[in-house]
Amino acid sequence: MAKKLVSDLMVDYLVRRGEKYVFGLCGHTVIGMLDALSRREKDITYISNRHESVASTAADGYARLTHKASVVMCHLGPGLTNVLTGVANASFDSIPMVVIAGDVPSYYYGRDPHQEVNMHEDGSQYKILEPVVKRAWRIDDPEALPYIMDKAFRLAESGRPGPVLIDMPMDMFSREVEEELWSRTYKDSQFTYRPAIDPTAAKTIAEKLVNAKAPVLHAGGGILLSQASEELAALAEFMDFPVSRTLAGQGCISDQHPLMIGQTGFWGLEFTHKLTNNADVILGLGTRFAEADSSSWYQGVTFNPDTTEFMQVDIDPYQIGKNYPVSVGAVGDLKIALTQILDEIKKICPEGRKNPALRDEIAKAKADFKKSNEAISNDSRFPMTPQRILRDVKEALPEDAVIFTDVGWNKNGVAQEYDITIPGTIHHSSGLATMGFGSSAVLGGKLAAPDKICVTLTGDGGFGVNPTCLATAVEQGIACTWVVMNNSAFGTIAGLENGSYGTFFGTKFKTPSGESYSPSWAGVAKAYGVDSVCVQSAEEFLPAMKKAIEANKAGKPFLVEAPMENIVVPTPGCWNINDIYKPNEFVKEGKLVEKKDGQWVAPSHSKSHKG
Repeated sequence: MAKKLVSDLMVDYLVRRGEKYVFGLCGHTVIGMLDALSRREKDITYISNRHESVASTAADGYARLTHKASVVMCHLGPGLTNVLTGVANASFDSIPMVVIAGDVPSYYYGRDPHQEVNMHEDGSQYKILEPVVKRAWRIDDPEALPYIMDKAFRLAESGRPGPVLIDMPMDMFSREVEEELWSRTYKDSQFTYRPAIDPTAAKTIAEKLVNAKAPVLHAGGGILLSQASEELAALAEFMDFPVSRTLAGQGCISDQHPLMIGQTGFWGLEFTHKLTNNADVILGLGTRFAEADSSSWYQGVTFNPDTTEFMQVDIDPYQIGKNYPVSVGAVGDLKIALTQILDEIKKICPEGRKNPALRDEIAKAKADFKKSNEAISNDSRFPMTPQRILRDVKEALPEDAVIFTDVGWNKNGVAQEYDITIPGTIHHSSGLATMGFGSSAVLGGKLAAPDKICVTLTGDGGFGVNPTCLATAVEQGIACTWVVMNNSAFGTIAGLENGSYGTFFGTKFKTPSGESYSPSWAGVAKAYGVDSVCVQSAEEFLPAMKKAIEANKAGKPFLVEAPMENIVVPTPGCWNINDIYKPNEFVKEGKLVEKKDGQWVAPSHSKSHKG
C-alpha cells in the first residue's frame, strides 16, 4: 500500500475540511508541517505571525465569523506559553479552534532536549494548555492521528464550542504511514446535529412566560453562537417580550429594535435594570449570568432572585442554575429551542400579544439616553471625548462593517452607547477581557469577511500589548483598520484607582521626569509599512476615518490614532471591587447584609463610584 508523510496527510485533511488558513509561527518542531503546507499553497494559506498570541487571537477572530474551527500551529516551550492567552480567550468566549503544537522528539522525553517543558512530568508540555482547552491529545502513535483529527474538530465545534489541542512530537510529522489509515476521514460527516430541548421543558417555559406579568428575555452570547437572532426576535415580537442582553450578546437583535432594552450589569443602563430587577420571570438564553452582567450578583441592582423566577436554556449543562436558582433548566441549541418555545406559546396564545405602552416606554428611555450623551458626543474639544470618537466612527462606517473591540472605553463604552443593528457585526473579548484582543482578532475577521470593512477600536494600552499585528497585515495583505483611542494610560484602571485611592500610580504612562508619554502609534504603523494618520483636532477624525475606509477598499491596511481624554465609562450597576476598596457598612464579602422596608439596599457608593 502507498505510504505518505504524516505532515502531508494532515494538510490533505485540513484542505478536505475546507480550512482556508493556518495561523501560526515557525519553530524547529513544526518545519515538517510548514514543508507540507508549502506544497499546498493553492489550497490553504499559511498566515505567518510575529507572535503566537497574535496568531491564536487572529484565529479566534476568524472563527467568530465563520462559526467553524480555526487552525493554529505553534512551536513547543515559549511557542506554547505565548499562544496560551489567545487560546484561553477563545475558550472563555466559546470559540472553536484546533491548536497543533510541535513537541520534542518522542524518543527524547525527559532528557531536556531543546526547549522541553518537563518540570513535573516527562513529555508533559501539552498540559500547559489543559486548563483552557476542551481536550488535549499527545500523539504517541501516528496511526492514531486520523481518529484524533476527526475527534478534535468535532469536539471543538459541537456542544459548547471551544479550543482543543493536538500535541505533535516533531518526529511524528516526518513519519510515513499508509494512506489507507486515513480512509475513515473521508467517510466522517464532519458535522454534528445540535440537540433540541425536551418538549416538556419547552411547554413549561412557554406557560410560565405567557402567565408572567412582567417577563424579560435575557440574551447572552449563546444567541450569536447558535445564530439564533431571527428566532429570538420572532419570540419577542409575537408576545412583545422585552429583551435585555449581556456584553457578549450585543447584536443578538438590533440595539434599535423596539423591544431591546439594552445591556445589564456594570456598564448596563438604569432603565434596563428597572425592568430586569422588577421582572417576575426571566428566561436566560445562552448566558452564564456572569458577574459583569449581573452587577456582582447584588440583589436588587440588576436582578433580584427573591422576587424573580429564573429559567435558563443553554447548550452547556454546567451553566444551568450556576449563579441563580432556576425553576426550569433546559439543555439544547438555542436556535431550535426558541422555535420550540414559540410553537408552544402559539398553542396557548394563538394571536400573540401587543404591549404598546411598553414599546413607548422603551423608545422614550432610549431617546432620553441618547439625548443625555448628545452634548459630549458633539463636543469638539481636543484631546477628543470618547463619545465624539464613537459618534464619528458610527457616521463613517457602513452598517454592515465588522467591529472588534479591545478592553476599556472601546469595549465598555461601545457596548453601552454604540448601536449595533446587524447580528454578528461586533465582537468583544467578554470572558477573559484580554488587552490586545481587538488589534489581532481583526486580522482573522477580515480574512473571514474579505468583502466587509473590518475595524478594531482599541486603546493605546491594548494596542501596545502586541503591535506586531501590523507586520502580519502588511505581509498577508490584510486590509483592516485600527482606531487607536490614545489617552496615554490604562484608562479604565486609572479611573478606578483614582476613584478609590486618589492616585493614578502605575496606570498612566509617564517619563522619569513625570511628563505624559505615548509612542506615536501612527509613526509606528508607518514604520511597519501601514498608512496612518494621527489627528490633531476633533474635526480631523471623521475625514481620517473616511480615508481609512477608502484605503481598505483599495486593499491596504490603515491606522487612525486619536488622542483622547480619559473620561470614565458610566457604571449604573454595582461592582463588588468598589466595596472591597471602600468598605461599605451594608456589604460584607459581596453580600448585602441589611434590608430597608423589606427591600435590599444597594451600596450607595457602588452606584455612584465610577469603575
